[in-house]
Amino acid sequence: MDKKDKLSHRTYNAKEGEIKKDWYIVDADGQTVGRLATEVARVLRGKHKATFTPYIDMGDFVVVINAEKVKMTGKRMEQKEYYHNTLYPGGARFAKFKDVRANHPDRIIESAVKGMLPKSSLGKKVGMKLKVYSGTSHPHEAQQPKVLKLA
Repeated sequence: MDKKDKLSHRTYNAKEGEIKKDWYIVDADGQTVGRLATEVARVLRGKHKATFTPYIDMGDFVVVINAEKVKMTGKRMEQKEYYHNTLYPGGARFAKFKDVRANHPDRIIESAVKGMLPKSSLGKKVGMKLKVYSGTSHPHEAQQPKVLKLA
């Protein structure tokens, strides 16, 4: 086996400076939360690229609009609860899906997507590239986001 054969079988690993980050926009109107979140997490992580490298932030920026118009299937509209703790004794707080959607609709998509990202410093870095807005307007027109088609 000569030197050329050895080099042709090496795996390509992307470098930080070689990565081009695009901007995508997703309309959440009528989308199911989980199906929307999996596609958004995939793009944020960079798994849609052929040069995906697991230990580098390869993903693109994603802007989600119309967050208040997402839906849940089955009885989850009444049964789904969101939990957080104030870190004081007895500080457990629960909120129903319909209450969260009425008051803070962006938190529904943010929590669903961040639950699908790695629980590490890389996951925090990737999660910061998610921008969620409840209406149709957003301040990212200058980045010229492309429309992300969902299945």
